[in-house]
Amino acid sequence: MFSAQRIPLLGPEDPLPPVTHARQDLGGLLALGGGLSVARLLAAYRCGIFPWGTQQGLPVWYYPTPRMVLFPDELRISRSLQKNLRNSPFEFRHNHNFSAVIDACATQKRPHQDGTWISAELRAAYGELHRQGWAHSAETWLDGELIGGLYGLWIGKVFFGESMFTRQSNASKFAFAHWVAHLRHQHCALIDCQMHTAHLASLGAREISGTQFQHHLRHLIA
Repeated sequence: MFSAQRIPLLGPEDPLPPVTHARQDLGGLLALGGGLSVARLLAAYRCGIFPWGTQQGLPVWYYPTPRMVLFPDELRISRSLQKNLRNSPFEFRHNHNFSAVIDACATQKRPHQDGTWISAELRAAYGELHRQGWAHSAETWLDGELIGGLYGLWIGKVFFGESMFTRQSNASKFAFAHWVAHLRHQHCALIDCQMHTAHLASLGAREISGTQFQHHLRHLIA
């Protein structure tokens, strides 16, 4: 598949191609392989590139444009949802059980998706990023049980969201709303949501061009 589309196959020391080489006709597909070291992952995210699944253990790299982002000040929570979240018995926690969050995201059933892109290799890689302080989880708990949450990378003033899950109505929105408030308090200025979804759009996320996205990355990541 990849060779037929002339997608670069990277060796362990090969750098990722420039983002301008991404095949937007293939959803932003950029390259295959190269490994999932912490150094490579951080270099990729700083350019807006992320791994989306693996093929035979090799990461598949993407850079889609336009880019779905949320500026924390633009978070939109309806009054009815605000009331539900305010009166819910949910508890918000941060980095309490990162591995459980990523495992739950991997097993979350999603419309129009057969299986998960969060492979064992990706779980291990993000686990190491978490141990080094780069990857974070935002969690919703109820009566001692994890029922919703999300994870991603926080670099400079940008949070790169990866995936979320829910096991109860509004549980993921509860974690998301509290996490955005925390990011805003910590002067985080941009949340990368990667791809457009109606769910994210309903919360205030919007698409920006690749040029705009790169401008924000240059100014918000030291």
